[in-house]
Amino acid sequence: MQKAIGWQLVLFVVVLLCGAMPSQAQEESKQNSDTAKANVERPAKAAHAYCVDLSIHELENGKKLNTRHYSMDLNSGPWSEIKIGTRMPVTTGPGTFQYIDLGTSIECELNEQDEHVALNIRTDFSNLAGPEEQHSTQPIIRQIKIDGRTVATLGKPVVIGMVDDPNSNREFELEATVTRMK
Repeated sequence: MQKAIGWQLVLFVVVLLCGAMPSQAQEESKQNSDTAKANVERPAKAAHAYCVDLSIHELENGKKLNTRHYSMDLNSGPWSEIKIGTRMPVTTGPGTFQYIDLGTSIECELNEQDEHVALNIRTDFSNLAGPEEQHSTQPIIRQIKIDGRTVATLGKPVVIGMVDDPNSNREFELEATVTRMK
């Protein structure tokens, strides 16, 4: 009698599993169909390559004194970086030192939005102050930092930021122009 109940239980479980499998397969088929339908309704967007031209203008009393140019080729996605500079040792104590980075650091992130692109830019320009400003054995470092987010129209320059130099009559302006590459 116990064997008969055991076999009935096994048979019941097998029937239950066989009955559940078709419905699970139907559910997976329905999900795959829904996913395929969504892909047809929203076709994948083609990736485009862009060139981002950056200029840092140094002005005094409204007149351009100097311009530095930087260029990056990007597509939508994570941060890209340009870094140019020098690692300079600075004394931190008797017989010890630490390196600091001087120069230019530019990070840029670009995301497509219809006919425009969203730009996220971080810049850091640093150098040593002139000898006439050095009044100690430790270096004096000048730094300009402009970070900004904006939406750019392709082919048209956009000002990311402008800062006044607190030690002179000079201003620094960061400008970006985005063009689509062919």
